[in-house]
This record gives sequence, C-alpha cells and structure tokens, in this order.
Amino acid sequence: MSRILIVDDDDGFASMLSRAIMRLGHEVACVGTRHDALSASGACPYDVIYLDVNLPDGNGLEILPRIRELPSRPEVIIITGSGSPDGAELAMNYGAWDYVAKATSNDAMTLPLIRALQYRDVRGALKSRVFDRSRLVGNSPCLNLCLEAAAQAADSDASALITGETGTGKEIIATLIHENSARRSGNFVVVDCAALPENLVESILFGHVKGSFTGAERDREGLIQQAHNGTLFLDEVGELPEHLQKSFLRVLQERRFRPVGGQQECFSDFRLLAATNRDLNQLAGEGRFRKDLLYRICVLTVQVPPLRCRREDIKTIAIHRIHKLCDECHVAAKGFSPEFFSVLEAYDWPGNVRELLHTLDRVFAVAGSDSVLYPKHLPTGLRISAMQNQAQGEAPTDGRVQSPVAPVKTIQPMRSVRDAAIAAAEEQYLNDLLTFTQGDIQEACRVAELSPSRLYELLKQYNIPRKAYPS
Repeated sequence: MSRILIVDDDDGFASMLSRAIMRLGHEVACVGTRHDALSASGACPYDVIYLDVNLPDGNGLEILPRIRELPSRPEVIIITGSGSPDGAELAMNYGAWDYVAKATSNDAMTLPLIRALQYRDVRGALKSRVFDRSRLVGNSPCLNLCLEAAAQAADSDASALITGETGTGKEIIATLIHENSARRSGNFVVVDCAALPENLVESILFGHVKGSFTGAERDREGLIQQAHNGTLFLDEVGELPEHLQKSFLRVLQERRFRPVGGQQECFSDFRLLAATNRDLNQLAGEGRFRKDLLYRICVLTVQVPPLRCRREDIKTIAIHRIHKLCDECHVAAKGFSPEFFSVLEAYDWPGNVRELLHTLDRVFAVAGSDSVLYPKHLPTGLRISAMQNQAQGEAPTDGRVQSPVAPVKTIQPMRSVRDAAIAAAEEQYLNDLLTFTQGDIQEACRVAELSPSRLYELLKQYNIPRKAYPS
C-alpha cells in the first residue's frame, strides 16, 4: 500500500479522485492549499502527490521544486482544469511525472499513478545496489538528485552527457559513473576537447603510424584505442572542433576508426561520457555543433547543480577539506567560528566547488598555527561580496519559493548599508595587513598593492595607529 496526497481546493473533485485511488488499495489524504501541502508532505512521507495548479494561495507549480526535494522524493502528477502547453512544459522541467486535465475519466487520472508507483518499485530495486559516492561531500536534495541520475547512468552502457557550470565537479561525476559501472576494470580516458591542438587532434584521438607525418618516429596508440573495454570521457565536448565532429560521429556509430597514415581500421569497444558547461542545443541551432552528434552523446543526461543551489553542503565541504589538510600536514585539527560559515554561505561562489576548495586551501595557509578559523582568514574580496549580499538581503538563488517574512519597522538606504559594510571590511583588512607585516609600511604596500600615500590616507581615515604594530 502506498501513500498518496491530493492537493486541490475542489472538495468534490478531491473526494471523487480519493475514492478511485482507495479502490486501488492505497492510503489517501487531501489538502486544499500550498501551505498545507508543504506541511503535510514534510510531516509524512508520500509516494505520489496530485498537485493542482490553481490554489487559493498561489500557483501549485511554484512549490513543485520543494516537493521534489523532500526526503521521500515523491512523484508529482500535475492536475488542472485549464491545461496549457506552457504550464505542461514548466511542469516537466520541474520534474513532474505527468500533467493531466481534470476533465478526463477516473481511469485516465489513475493510470499515471499506477505507472509512477511501478517506476518507484524499479528505482527502489536499483537503489539496493551500493553506489560508491565517497568522492563527493554533501547530502543536499539537489545533489542527491544528481547522484540518482549518475547511479542510473552507471547501470547502463548508453552514452551520457553531464551538464553543469564550471567548477561544479562534472569530471568527478563522470569518474563515479565509470567506477560504479560494469567497465570499472577498464581505463577511464579523459579527453580535454578545449585543449586539443588543431594540428594534432586526429593523431591524439585516433593514433598514428610511424612516418605518417614529420615527427612520427614510431606507431602511437590513440586515446580512443586506450579506452577499449573502458570509458572515454570527452570533457568540454562543446569545444570539439567542427571538422572533427563528423568523423567522431562515425566512430560512435561503428566503434571503428583509422589511425593517421594507417591502412587498416581499428576497433574500440568503449562507453562514452561527455561533459559541457555550454548549451549544446543552442550551439546546434546556430550550426556550431552537429545535431546528430548531440543526439548520440545525450542518450542519458546528468545535471550537476551549482554550489549556490546546495548551500547546506558548504559547511560540510569546508569541514571535510580543512580536516583533510590538517591530516596531510600532520597538524592539530582546527576549529571554526560560526561567523566563518556564515560568510561562506552568504557568498555566491561563481566558481562553484572548485572556487570553494581553492579558497579553503588559501585559508589553511593564511591561518598558519591559528587553532580556530575566523572570517578574517578569508579573502577580503570574498568577505566584502558576502557582506553586500547580506546587506541587500539577497535570497539564495536556488529557485525555492521563500516563506513570507515579517515586515521590518525601519530600514536604511541601500547605499548607506553597502558603504558601512565596505568600510567595516576595509578597516578589518588594514588591521590584518599591519599584523601580517608587523607594521612594516613598505611590505604592507607591496602585499596590498597600494602606494605609501594611499596606505597612510586609509590608516588616518580609520584612525588606525601604526605604533600598535611595532616592527
């Protein structure tokens, strides 16, 4: 027996649908608003949720992302009395199972439920296999969604396209898919398409025979051949040279290729994974990426979320990274002030996890023998940006619907708040600078890249006595 939730303010329709579902042997509950839907689904693990679009307190589609992130990961069937193509597209993009009109029969309304429950049974069986995720740190809902897609890709031998912004960890996901696949004993061969030299690209991929061109002093095996019985990973596949896309398409279709200067074709049984931070559909529409090649490489897709969409993982990643550095350098474990994490979580991280890891490496080096990490150990630019975000009250850009907040009684102009935040950061930086250089003005100017006159002007502006930092 499964648990089903119906979110609809039409009592008559909800009652009719409830009876039809109960006849299938399932447990049903009904609510009539978005607020009650979030409360009920958060309190009880539901398998499938019927969600109406037009609810008294807003559009039901707006809470779909939050429902899909619940621990029970319910499937969502959108129901509406006035269907529209745009609404259906939005529902599918948000991960809805199906989009059905209320005017259909009971059988048509319950058929998506039957299919969704069958799918959950199959997916539950797949989850029973252990998926090693030790390379990734975090347990946010959107990361778990990504790992579910990666686990499905690992159970298949079909080509898969991994998408995501720069620095999100697409190569790590590709490695996880390979290491959890049936080809784990074979090679994992990485091809950086953005770094392929124009004059040697065919030789690198397909190999060459001795004497085929100047400098070819011996036969050389190409990367495609090295991936035989393993995985070939095309990183930044959107940068693959256009003249090579056609020949590579043939390789994907037949798994055969001819080395440069060779007379006979070679065979390589590889599984293809590709990654990109670009919109390949847009490139294909502009004629810069072959559509037939795109269809070949994206049989399966795995979307890696940006770090700003999984802010709850930032603290876990930071603790893991710093403790790892302490272990590698054989130093005592460091503590963290609450403000340290607050600054990390307020920053937008345009470089994603890669930027966070590099920042933590710098923090570890700057902290030296300090036993506790504070915001002052973070780069000044990062702290200023985080303060500006906090001062402006920016909501996390993760697409979630935010709960209403109580109105404040007074508020200062944005310029005043921003100026105060920058002034506080500059004053802290100057104190840190003089502490680091022990009051040596010449060294402080070199580190801060300021002229002596400008440094003295700032010290006077913030009333910072140089004598407090004797050299």
